[in-house]
Amino acid sequence: MNRTLVTQFFILGFSETPGLRTLLFYGFLLLYTVALSGNLLIVVVISSSPALHTPMYFFLVNLAVVDILCTSTILPELLVGMVASKTISYGGCMAQLFCFTWSMGAELLLFSAMAYDRYVAICRPLHYGALMGPRVCALLAGVVWTVSLINTSVHTGLMLRLPFCRSNVVEHFFCEIPPLLKLSCAPTQLNEAMAFTADIFLAVGNFSVITLSYCCIIASILRMRSAVGKRRAFSTCSSHLLVVSLYYSTVIYTYIRPASSYSLDKDKLVSVIYTSVAPSLNPLIYSLRNVEVKAALRRLLSGC
Repeated sequence: MNRTLVTQFFILGFSETPGLRTLLFYGFLLLYTVALSGNLLIVVVISSSPALHTPMYFFLVNLAVVDILCTSTILPELLVGMVASKTISYGGCMAQLFCFTWSMGAELLLFSAMAYDRYVAICRPLHYGALMGPRVCALLAGVVWTVSLINTSVHTGLMLRLPFCRSNVVEHFFCEIPPLLKLSCAPTQLNEAMAFTADIFLAVGNFSVITLSYCCIIASILRMRSAVGKRRAFSTCSSHLLVVSLYYSTVIYTYIRPASSYSLDKDKLVSVIYTSVAPSLNPLIYSLRNVEVKAALRRLLSGC
């Protein structure tokens, strides 16, 4: 009862070396600018072009919204911490944890929905209209957002029940589950078990679904007669698999281990990939290299 509970956290962030800190500031500012502008552009272009109102682009809009939520939850606070106060209130930390975990869960599930959409389009084209109609797409999107919301509510609720009285220094650049568990002065086995379970379901399970879908897609591509079609399809699949593998591998690495084995200095670098790099790459990999999206963008710009 005599323990002093933490009311605000100090976010350690990255290096305190002035030259390196300036370089990191402009690097993260560039990543945030690219992620925010690229994903907003995708939302505007797809929303304003009736020709792109198809299931594939519907899920791309959802992915863009998720990436905007993820980067806007973390990077502005990080940039402010590099030039001003590095403290964040207890409530602000929990809100950041909630929004980030929500966006991360939604992104993992969206990758599976997008892989299923491509599987149906390539492997079962005659049934595409029936299997991926507007109601099915809306249902899939609803499941993605609802399941991820339930997931983050459970994790945030479990975090709220923990007292923090050892230290208020978060050895990370934002409020994430692993570094916060290191600061708790109460047992965290339940939190670790739930994080492990969620990672098995959301990360390992969904990655298995994506891998199976792309195996079927590649098998269908190999049966194509057109060499140009094969090269184009393989180029698209390889780009998608690269982004997905990069995202999933870093998330699995971070969350599938017990808290005692975390190396927080190393984990900060890994977290940069799924909080900053991946949201910046997604618009380019999934949309802006697409011929239809580029045509719609030219029409939008000419209209303006």
